[in-house]
Amino acid sequence: MNKLLTGIFMIVLIAVSSLSLLAAPKATAQSETWPWGNASEPYPWLEYLKSLPHDTNITLIIITRHEATITEKVRTEFLNSPVAKQLGIDNIRFVSAGPELWESYIQRSIESGTPIDVAWGGGPTLFNYIDEKGFLQSINPEINPAYYAVLYEMSKIPTEIAGVSTIKYGPDGSVHWIGAAISSFGFTINHQLINDLNLPVPQTWTDLTKPEYAKLLPDTPLIGIADPTMSTSNTRMYEIILQAYGWDQGWRILTLMAANSKIFDSSSGVRDAVIRNEIAAGITIDFYGYTAMHQNPNCEYILPQGATIINADPIAIINGTKHPVQAAAFVAWVLSQYGGQQIWLDPDINRLPINPEVFNTTAGQERTDLEQAYGLATTSPGIDFNDTLALLTERAMQFYFKATLVNAHDDLQAVWAHIAKAYLDGEINNAEFEYLVQKLTDPITFNDPVTGEEVTFSQEYAIQINDKLSDPQIYQSLMTQWEENARERYLNAYNLLDQILNGELTITTGQPGEETGTITGTQGETQTTTEGGSFGSTLTSNITLIIGIIIIVAAAYFILKR
Repeated sequence: MNKLLTGIFMIVLIAVSSLSLLAAPKATAQSETWPWGNASEPYPWLEYLKSLPHDTNITLIIITRHEATITEKVRTEFLNSPVAKQLGIDNIRFVSAGPELWESYIQRSIESGTPIDVAWGGGPTLFNYIDEKGFLQSINPEINPAYYAVLYEMSKIPTEIAGVSTIKYGPDGSVHWIGAAISSFGFTINHQLINDLNLPVPQTWTDLTKPEYAKLLPDTPLIGIADPTMSTSNTRMYEIILQAYGWDQGWRILTLMAANSKIFDSSSGVRDAVIRNEIAAGITIDFYGYTAMHQNPNCEYILPQGATIINADPIAIINGTKHPVQAAAFVAWVLSQYGGQQIWLDPDINRLPINPEVFNTTAGQERTDLEQAYGLATTSPGIDFNDTLALLTERAMQFYFKATLVNAHDDLQAVWAHIAKAYLDGEINNAEFEYLVQKLTDPITFNDPVTGEEVTFSQEYAIQINDKLSDPQIYQSLMTQWEENARERYLNAYNLLDQILNGELTITTGQPGEETGTITGTQGETQTTTEGGSFGSTLTSNITLIIGIIIIVAAAYFILKR
């Protein structure tokens, strides 16, 4: 019966996926009449590109965030394709660089006279940033007719997937980048470790903050995350959490998640640790999760329902390329269901393609599992993610995370280990635990090096300081203050725990949604404080506020109507 129900579920899922693909609007090109007439697939544009002026025996230079598994397979497949052979592309040189280096790398390549030709992989935020700097070429056939090939392949791609745009248009109305693959963001778990250690199976981001995952700390962290300054995918996941739960609550979640975690210097390191049974769960981009499932049957990729997004991972031509025909050919090949879209189907890569027509090819029909994953990802509810807001706060968020949660991680994790152990061992009650969590995760205060005023790291401040962090003096001042003040906050939480355990501090709980702490000092003085409640209390308060506003508005309406 279970197998029958599973089979029915899969059939329904594939049917829903197929309907969504049919219903999804496709990108429209500037013209339905292509310069190559009725030439057939694959690559109907190839002969036309050959007729355009171009150099031969060239090396394409591509800046990328893709790892070697992808780039080496692409090098082999593309150079052996008729596209590369007939257009005189002898080699590809991939430039692998961290996101913080892209601007300088592209600028230096232009100044040296050997400009980078194509940018590929790294997420919308990174591509939007280099587009703002003027580095992305408008895909406009009036600039170069070779760009018709890109627009042709783009016409096969849905303009939106799960409400997220797959194409970026510039102020000139031309295409600036196109999604080459899609990604979701969640976490990969290891069922063997979870079962062996009797851990709860996480389903949401907040589940990764539970004290049960601290039971082996500080010696053995059971969660894995990556330094955001070293990982664009982890940066995006932290941004998702900050937008899904709100800035203040989001930072509390990130703080506890970091406290439970081993922090890796790459997202692939997180994935590999889950595969090797070193950690019970690690936050990952979807294709890392699918790869883990392929390599270790005990692994499962989980999509946090209602708290994730779908990203289109871009490809673009760099402004100033010396090889526009070949650059356009590479981008078109990547988007084609007969070319680069089949790279994603490789069991060692397991990415979700942007062009759903790849599932109609021979290779695509062998990956029904990936088609099911595509259907699930593209039909799952997500948050209304604000890319502009993410870009406005990204550098500030990364550096604040680095200073307070990575650089000060040893103190954070040690203190959290003591708090969690005291709670799990029954030495402190729920009210005391929630109180200490609040104190551990409270925002830190510091002096703004620009104004000299005492501030906290609010969303507004992050926007204000984001671009100023390129100033070395401002950067160093904030990084030092953030780390030192974070360590002081963690030590204060530890001292409060010590007072509770020694009977010097008593916490009592008031009404649901509030925490009333009665603090009795050593001199017998009593002070009553009200703290924010658990993660759900903020949501409850907000809902109550909204309902109250609705009632007031309705009452006003009926009074005026009378």
